[in-house]
Amino acid sequence: MNNPMVWEPLDEGGDKTPTASRVGRWLRRNPGGAVAAGVLLVIYLIVFVGPLIYRVSPITTHPVQALLPPGPGHPLGTDDLGRDVLARLLAGGRVSLIVGVMAMVVSIVVGVLVGALAGFFRGVVEMVLMRVVDAALAIPALILIMVEVTSFGNSPAIIILVIGLVNWPAMARVAFGEVLSLRERTFVEAAYGLGGTRSWILRRHIIPQLIPSILSMATLTIAWSILLESALSFLGLGIQPPLASWGSMLQNAQTYVFVDPILAVFPGLMILITVLSFNALGNALRD
Repeated sequence: MNNPMVWEPLDEGGDKTPTASRVGRWLRRNPGGAVAAGVLLVIYLIVFVGPLIYRVSPITTHPVQALLPPGPGHPLGTDDLGRDVLARLLAGGRVSLIVGVMAMVVSIVVGVLVGALAGFFRGVVEMVLMRVVDAALAIPALILIMVEVTSFGNSPAIIILVIGLVNWPAMARVAFGEVLSLRERTFVEAAYGLGGTRSWILRRHIIPQLIPSILSMATLTIAWSILLESALSFLGLGIQPPLASWGSMLQNAQTYVFVDPILAVFPGLMILITVLSFNALGNALRD
């Protein structure tokens, strides 16, 4: 008999095509997802590589140069304190994207762990964990975030943790449903027959099967996290000066929306394009 610790289950109906070929086939069949992935790649390159080329401080103020229109010295103009809008757009993009990705990681780790444990062990474990999920889903997300931020502070780490902990119930629901189905599959029965323990089967054979669903939910969770962070910053409860985010740039621009509307256009467009791209990519992965 084979050693259960090195036994590999057969992927029932799985695709044995090399990964590169499968990716190419997916791109051909999902042009919308491919375009969204390309747009996101460009945004990440601009936001993270751009400051290495455009070396202008996003926090240095020049009051005498306030509200300048786009020009040679300032490609996107300046804000009410004379800060370069392009430099702040790049700096704010880094903050918004990092918050979105890290909050997604928190929500996936917590949600998959809770959902997988509840779906695999059932019984009392399921009853307790899923009632916690139901309770978390019953609380309005934005109100809960505002209460937590006002109670524990609004540092970037707190905002990431709070947004991640608000998003995890949806991920737990997805993981719970998937695990309920997977635990009845024949490869799980075979793993039991070969002497695998329950915790090892869950870790080695059940959770890896959740990766497709996790990837789809991850992209949607990033988009939702970016929107939440932008909403908090717009309300003045999110990222605080001197740090910038796209949401805080919108908050600063609302006073001058009729005087210099371009201050709100650029961060608003970046939020719109980024969220739409993540949503399109998530829908393509789910399909």
